[in-house]
Amino acid sequence: MIRVEEALQRILAGFTELSPETISLHDGLGRVLAKDIKARLTQPPSDVSAMDGFAVKSSDIQTVPVTLKIRGEAPAGGSYEAQLQDGEAVRIFTGGPVPLGADCIVIQENTDHDDVNVTVKQGQVPGRYIRPAGLDFSEGQIGLEKGTTLTARDLALAAAMNHPWLEVYRKPKVAILATGNEVVLPGVTPGPNQIISSNTTALMSFVKECGGEPISLGIAPDDKEALSAMAKGAEGADLLLTTGGASVGDHDLVRSVLGEQGLEIDFWRIAMRPGKPLIFGKLGQTPMIGLPGNPVSTLVCAYIFARPALWKMTGRNPDNLQIEKAVLTQALGENDKRQDYLRAKLSTNSSGQLEATPFDRQDSAMLNLLRKADCLVIRAPFASPAAKGTEVEIIRL
Repeated sequence: MIRVEEALQRILAGFTELSPETISLHDGLGRVLAKDIKARLTQPPSDVSAMDGFAVKSSDIQTVPVTLKIRGEAPAGGSYEAQLQDGEAVRIFTGGPVPLGADCIVIQENTDHDDVNVTVKQGQVPGRYIRPAGLDFSEGQIGLEKGTTLTARDLALAAAMNHPWLEVYRKPKVAILATGNEVVLPGVTPGPNQIISSNTTALMSFVKECGGEPISLGIAPDDKEALSAMAKGAEGADLLLTTGGASVGDHDLVRSVLGEQGLEIDFWRIAMRPGKPLIFGKLGQTPMIGLPGNPVSTLVCAYIFARPALWKMTGRNPDNLQIEKAVLTQALGENDKRQDYLRAKLSTNSSGQLEATPFDRQDSAMLNLLRKADCLVIRAPFASPAAKGTEVEIIRL
């Protein structure tokens, strides 16, 4: 068995960033930028009003009340072209360009006015209620950096910077193949010795979460010819994920059958729990991660190993597992030679510290507890007993 850190390093060495593609701005949610986005214009393009009111010279309203002559208006999308003179005002609306000569805005609530004159009832300092040119961004300024996973806020900024098209990393195509006579798809009535398969459903959603495009190859029975035929569906994929069939039993056929198809195994078995019987290799040109069959082991290993691989392919930081600290609410015994990932609940104590409470049962078949878990508590190989209140590393789920 190899250590988790070495396994992750060897897996990541097998992947590179995928080629970029150009997509519509409106299809950008969740995609990862393959190049910086720079502003194609300045926003706002000139000094504009932040409020409805009147553009005036501050020198004219030092003593109030004072009555000024209204010379025109500056609506959003329009402008007042003449130079503002002493004793004059221009009716202005939010977003309207500030006329030359004006240096502040008096909001309409502080005035009385008709169509000819405005009486200013409250003085104002220079610059008040004026948004200067370039307040938000200037032409050529980087607004979004390469590697950004695009949110609605990011897309709003890209739109404002006048980018109708975006260059993003291609979505990895991930083939998913479950194995085993004992599992059937949801909706099928299981036989006397069968259970419902959750792994394909979980991995399809997981791949989408990570920015990939999942391709289900179905469930291969414990039959060499069937497994071999179904595995050929992974040709052209950027990654093949298998579940089950990776252990040492007579019916665990993944290594032997795919080996006959040219699978080159980099390593098999990791010193971790859950998830010891994990395979990494290459089937033709397609990297392959063989995940354990137990549903909790499948998802935990996907978080630890498949997610960084997918992040690397899509231009994100593959080392960003978001490890945090929490204190234990209960004691834990000494660990053995395998690195543990304990499912746990999170809470916050009166001091504002995160607290982790591992479940009493850590069975790798118990999906209900995995669903209830907020995090994985990491325990290194041969970790000493940990008392209540000990600080530990966690990965949020």
